[in-house]
This record gives sequence, structure tokens and C-alpha cells, in this order.
Amino acid sequence: MFQSVSTLTGVGPKAMEQLNQMGIDTIQDLFEYFPFRYEDHAIRPITEVQHDERVTLQGKVHSEPDLRFFGKKKSRLSVRVLVDGLLVQAIFFNQPYLKKQINLGDLLVFSGKLDRNRLAITGGTVKPKTVERENGLEPVYSVKADIKVQMLKKLIDQAFKQYGQTISEILPEQLLATYRLMERKAALYHLHFPADINTFQQAKRRMIYEELLLFQMKMQLFRKKRREEEKGQEKSFSEKKISMFIEKLPFPLTGAQNRVLKEILADLHSSYRMNRLLQGDVGSGKTIIAAISLYANVLSGYQGALMVPTEILAEQHVESLQELFVGMDIRIAQLSGSAKAKERRKTLQNLSDGTINIIVGTHALIQEGVDFANLGFVITDEQHRFGVEQRRVLKTKGLQPDVMFMTATPIPRTLAISAFGDMDVSTIDEMPKGRKPVKTHWANHDKLPRVIDFMKKELVKGHQIYVICPLIEESEKLDVQNAIDLHHQLSQVLADTSVGLMHGRLHHDEKDATMSAFANNEKQILVSTTVVEVGVNVPNATMMVIYDADRFGLSQLHQLRGRVGRGSEQAHCILLANPKTDVGKERMTIMTETNDGFELSQRDLELRGPGDFFGVKQSGLPQFKIADIVEDYRVLEIARQDAAKLVNSSAFWSSEDYRMLRETLEKQGAFRESKFD
Repeated sequence: MFQSVSTLTGVGPKAMEQLNQMGIDTIQDLFEYFPFRYEDHAIRPITEVQHDERVTLQGKVHSEPDLRFFGKKKSRLSVRVLVDGLLVQAIFFNQPYLKKQINLGDLLVFSGKLDRNRLAITGGTVKPKTVERENGLEPVYSVKADIKVQMLKKLIDQAFKQYGQTISEILPEQLLATYRLMERKAALYHLHFPADINTFQQAKRRMIYEELLLFQMKMQLFRKKRREEEKGQEKSFSEKKISMFIEKLPFPLTGAQNRVLKEILADLHSSYRMNRLLQGDVGSGKTIIAAISLYANVLSGYQGALMVPTEILAEQHVESLQELFVGMDIRIAQLSGSAKAKERRKTLQNLSDGTINIIVGTHALIQEGVDFANLGFVITDEQHRFGVEQRRVLKTKGLQPDVMFMTATPIPRTLAISAFGDMDVSTIDEMPKGRKPVKTHWANHDKLPRVIDFMKKELVKGHQIYVICPLIEESEKLDVQNAIDLHHQLSQVLADTSVGLMHGRLHHDEKDATMSAFANNEKQILVSTTVVEVGVNVPNATMMVIYDADRFGLSQLHQLRGRVGRGSEQAHCILLANPKTDVGKERMTIMTETNDGFELSQRDLELRGPGDFFGVKQSGLPQFKIADIVEDYRVLEIARQDAAKLVNSSAFWSSEDYRMLRETLEKQGAFRESKFD
């Protein structure tokens, strides 16, 4: 299995180099280089075929082929074929030689995409075939350079003949029997050479489970190792004082808030080091949970740190914490990059001697020279905004402090147990009572005058407005509104209104100044790119207009919408868009139908896929060879449960039944490598 593919006939130095570029170095790599899709060449009755479906049909040639040329070396050949009593037009592009091969009265088998409206079949891979060549599913591989599909298939076939007997079963008999799984050797073979649809489906089911189980085993092993090695500080605090603090709050906690608070306090009590993700929709009340958790940490005699992405957000957190702890002996301070030297020195001194109980700051918290007396708890807000190394450095500032990450980007369960499978995940999935949902409207660009009138009415009431657009400056590539032009236009149309401009190219001091001016109602309209997504609390902002809204994903639109509706007045979000695609139209419709961030995140995942959901640079999201965490989420959950049971059982570590599984994980580095944070 670990022999080089160069041992196969026909693989010389050049072919070897190109196979390596495809990620194929060994025979095992070749066996596990799965097709990215399959074409079903089983002949079906035309009545069973849906519009735009790819299919294989059989019929009799009813007319002479018509060949026409256009442009340079381009051609279109069409022929009418009688299929199940219907005349279907088969169209072949740039294959003029077929005219000599198709004759009146021939029985023809042809594949392509069916247009039911025109009764025509076409497509890039359309070609006539003889009935004898039809054998159902045909694997389609991704290939590069001189490695053609047929060559790859021959190499895989040769590999099975030479090395097929070396394929060992790695799953224990107990799991094979429980889920009635096909043996590994047969599963690998039938993914490349499927005998029929049922055999193929069983082979695919087996390999999906194996891939997800191995992944979840690594996650659970890492989690077990971390728990054993990273002993935390067992904190002792008065439950009565926590209860009294909660009773004095001006609002009751929701059931979801009470549930996650219980989970967090249990972590603080335990001897294990907390490693928790707290996720909740915009406005679900994560901040008060963070405050109560920090209070418990302070009662235990430890310092707490809250790291946020911007200085203005740090200021708002400090203000809200000071209001919550008014009259209590808890000292709160802020540390940011713009602090004056004298003020900074005093803060650092108070931090190192333990005078400060809770420090709130930006990335300035992790700079050299920032020392704590006894840091026990670190909370990182909007954790995806910080780099891996930044988060890791803050962890090391204390003696194994408990760590909690907060995010207002709801993550679907399938992604949470994949990308964050080694963490405990707490979810606030309930909104506080009395909060008015933002009313969302979708309008075409030609309705802009009516939107401007709506904006004027909100401004007359003394309210403020966000206006969001995708680009900073005009682009020839994308016909979308840009922030600089839009700022100029609105400044003219609404001449009596102060309009601010915010975008990513401004220096962070300029951003903070602009945001502060808007927060203090010195600017009534803020034209911005998505940099406003994380953020400040402006209760007086009751309206958001998003230009070219179809350019954004659902989760991002929801995050933007969450900037309004933070006060007692009804808030509105206007999506200005003329979507040209069905996906774009669906996004706009979904946004007007629900304010539930978790439902939106799941729909976004289904529309865009996991890579686009997190962004291509997101670390921690695995690349699977055959599994799809959106489609296979049920298998992912089962694999997680099985992996957790195995890792915590004595049989996995000692029984001969699990030896091959242990060896496979050992070869993949599961027992020695740590997960990249």
C-alpha cells in the first residue's frame, strides 16, 4: 500500500511528477483518489427524466444529421432521434466527424442534459454510443496535464491487480456488523469500478463513515490528551453571591442563558482547563454571560481578561461592565494601543501587582511587557477576528488560564463538531423577551427613490442609519455600488444630514474617530463597507440599507443586520439587489423570511458549502476526500459519538480487535501531533 506509484507499468519520471502534483505518491493514494462525480449511463425512459437533468437515452435516428460551421473551428451537429415515441433533438458541439458515424435508422445511445421544454439533449460530454458499451455508472476524475482519465483508470485497475491483496480492514468487526458496512477492499474497488448503483452506494457509505470516524478519533484523542496534560485552576466561588448578582439584573436571564452559564461555571469549578466556544445570535445576551463568568473568576481570587477586535468596542465593554459592577469592589481597566505612555505605564503596573481585576483590550493585551499577577480566565470576543498566534499568546499570559471564545456568527452544528470538535460548544439559541425583530425588505435598485424617502422619515424622527456597500472604490470588474461614490451621492441628496464614511483602508485611528462620531450621533448616516460588521452598540440606529445585497452570504447579511434593532424602536433593513442568479434570489427571500441566525447559517452552509462559509483561510476546517459534512451530517454525528466511546474505552487501547485502527491512527500522527488551534 505504501509502495510508490512508480512501480506501476507506464509511470515514468514525467508521469510520476504529474501524479505527485495531484497528491498521488503511493499506491494507497491512488486507491483513495476518488472520482469527484459519477455519470449515470443507465438507459432510462424519457418520461422519468427531469428538466436539466443529465441522462442517457436510447432511440432510433429519425433524420439525417445536420452539420453547421460557425466561427473558427466551431461546429454544431443536430439530429432528431425517436425516443419512447417522442422526437428528441440531440445536439453535438465541435464533433463534425460524427456526421459520418450517424445513419438514418441507427439505434443510438446518447448522453447529455435534457431540456424538456425544447425536447433537446445537449452538453459538453454528449456523444453517440453503442448499446454494448453501456454499463451504468461512469466515474469522472479530476486530472491534470498529461494524465488523462483513461490513463488514470488503467493505473487504478493495474494497482488493484498487483496490490489489491495488501488492502487490510481497519474497522473492528463490531462496527462493521453494527452498521452492516462493506469490507474495505470491496468498498475501494466499487468506488472506482461500480458494478451497479446499489453496490456503489454501499461502497460510498462505508468509506464516508471510515473517513469521518478517523477524523473524529483524532479530535477525541486530542481532546483527551489536552484534558490529561492541561490541568487548569480549580476555582472556588460563592454560588450565593452569583445568584444575588443575577437577581439584581434589570432583566431575567433566558433559559438558554441559564443553561450555558451553568456549563461555564462547572468548567471554572473543575480541575480541567476550560476550552469553550460560546456562540449566540446577535442580541442573544452573550455579554452578560461573559460578565457573570468574569465575576465568578474574580470571586475566586483571579484576574480576568476580555480581548476584543476594536478600541471602540473595548470602551463600550468597559462602560457596560462598570455599570453592572457599580458599588462593588471590582476594578476594571482598559488597555489599548492608543493609550498615552503615562496612562499605559500605570495600567501595566496595576495589572502586574493585581490591583486590576478585569482588563479589557485589543491585541495590545498580548504585547510584550503586559504581565498579570494571576490571570485565571481569558475571554476572546469575535474570536475569528484574531489570528491563531494572537489567541495562543494570550493563553500563555497566565498559569493555564481557562479560555472561552465568543462569536456572534452562529455556526451550524455540523461545522461546530468538525472545525471545533476538540472544544466544548455552548449555544445561546433563545432571544430575550421583548426584543423586536428587525423587519427586512427586499427592493430592486429602481426603488431607490422610495428608499431615500424612507430614510428621510427615519432621520426626521432623530434616528440614525447605516448604509452598507461591497466595494471601497469603483471597479471595472464588478458593477456594484462603492462606498466613496455612495458617500458623495448621499451627502448631496441629504445635504442637511452629516454623512460619515468608513472602510478598511482607513487607519484604525480614523476608523475609531468615525465610529465614535456615529455612536455619539455627530454623524446621522454612516456609509461603510463590511468593517462595521463587528461591533459597536448604537441603539439609536434604526435602519440599514445594504446595496447589492446579493453579493453577500446569508451569515454576513445577518451579521450586518444585527447592527440595528438594539434600541426600543422598530428597526428596518432594506436589501437593495437585482440578483441575476437563483441562489441570489433565494438568499434575498430567506433574509426576509427569518431573523434566526442559526437557521440562516444552516441555509448558508447548504447554499455555499463549508469552505465559503468560513472563508478559504479558516484553519481547522478539514478537507475530506469523499465525505461532505453538509450532506453527511448524520454520519458525522454518529462517528463523533462512536469515536468518543472508543477513546474512553479500555478495549480500544488493548484489544486485538482495534489493533488495525490504532495502527492507522498512529501512521496518521494522531497520538503525537496536536491539533492546530
